[in-house]
Amino acid sequence: MAPHRFHEQFHHIQRSLPDVPLTMGPDDSAGYFYEKGVVLVRDGEEARFVEDAVRTHFTETQGLVPDHVRRVGPRAGRTGVTRIRVGDPAEGEDSVPHALRAVRAAEDRQGRRLAGRNHVVHIAGNVNACPGDEPVPVPRTETPNPAPAEGSYDPATAVGVLVIDTGLMHDHRSYPLLAHTTGDAQLTETDADGVLRQYVGHGTFIAGILAAVAPNTDITVRGTLNDAGAVLESEFGALLFDAVDRGGWPDVISLSAGTPSADTDGLIGLDAFMAELREQRTLLVAAAGNNGSDIPFWPAAYAGLPEFADCVLSVGALRADGALGACFTNHGPWVRVHAPGERLTSALTGFTAPVPYVYQHSTYDACRFGDADYACTCQFPRHTGVLSEGRESTGAKPDQVMFDGLAQWSGTSFATPVAAGLVAARMTAYRERDPRAAGAGLLAADAGRAEVRGARVAALRPPTWRPVPAVIPALPA
Repeated sequence: MAPHRFHEQFHHIQRSLPDVPLTMGPDDSAGYFYEKGVVLVRDGEEARFVEDAVRTHFTETQGLVPDHVRRVGPRAGRTGVTRIRVGDPAEGEDSVPHALRAVRAAEDRQGRRLAGRNHVVHIAGNVNACPGDEPVPVPRTETPNPAPAEGSYDPATAVGVLVIDTGLMHDHRSYPLLAHTTGDAQLTETDADGVLRQYVGHGTFIAGILAAVAPNTDITVRGTLNDAGAVLESEFGALLFDAVDRGGWPDVISLSAGTPSADTDGLIGLDAFMAELREQRTLLVAAAGNNGSDIPFWPAAYAGLPEFADCVLSVGALRADGALGACFTNHGPWVRVHAPGERLTSALTGFTAPVPYVYQHSTYDACRFGDADYACTCQFPRHTGVLSEGRESTGAKPDQVMFDGLAQWSGTSFATPVAAGLVAARMTAYRERDPRAAGAGLLAADAGRAEVRGARVAALRPPTWRPVPAVIPALPA
């Protein structure tokens, strides 16, 4: 599972959240990060109970003074959650596992989880919280893949799609498919040396896929994950509410972010948002994540809970030739459908000026998921990255490329807008007003099948998508 890649990205995310002490899950294979020394609880009686239970447990077993356990800001607001400090994050051992054990018996009695880790929610274009691959330049002369579908944009009938991701590149309108796309600007596109920052262009790339699959869409991109694609769970619910409040609940939300979790009932920090989503007509289309695992990835995994099955569509990724699941895709009964998600082509930047990018991670000699019977993105195109362990000792220089518009990129991040676009396209074709009915109809009528980790699963393949042969591609100069 390439634990060193997990550590590379941990340090990258820690730099993006400098004031938050972070730590890792129980082991590298768990693949999640969370806030050290803090548990997340629902405000009110449950918070008081957890605070008292943890304080009593720590006082009796570790001799800590009561003040070591206390509620810390921000206080609960619309999301209904608050953070409880359960230890000093400067100490070596993290106290969160001990605190969670202190309330486990009470949870068993009540049949409800009372506290959880404050996870880091991150862009799902990641594998173990790092890119499934990093973008590869594509000549402007090539056709996007999926290619633009037939049809035109009609503002009177367009399906509303909200993309919650990084913001739009400043020159995104120079890409014809994004001429009427609106939303937030990417806050910082380049570093002090004029080099593209990691994850920049992620939201623009997703919007380009959506516009290609479903031309008759009003796409709004919110830069909720502008800060290196990472945010604490305790803040994520409020940010989701803000994204929908600014324009009203849309027909479809395309969300390519989440976190794995050992919990099977969702994220405490999203309780309020998911409850309100259930009462709306909006369909949440969410990426299943790229850990190559069956561990639930939230919020996509809400699709596996009966009370959310009609309002959440979880999306895994097919490999470039469409024959099987991509090596990196998460899988399991909670993943409702798979769509092309490897080596898709869309706009990373606008078409106004070339801009350099330096790779952050190195490729591998073999597939890191043990699924190396094809030219997967773990191995190709070959490059050396800045964050790679041992690079200094070998003298290897990180590879740099130039982007001037199109890119090729892989991840369930990009399978997600394919599926969201097909739902929107069906709404237009059938004059369907209910996005959830359109999603169910799409799966019932149009879903093909694919094999993913030995299981036959539902698969959506857009008519304009072109399979890419499983051969070793060359890295553009």
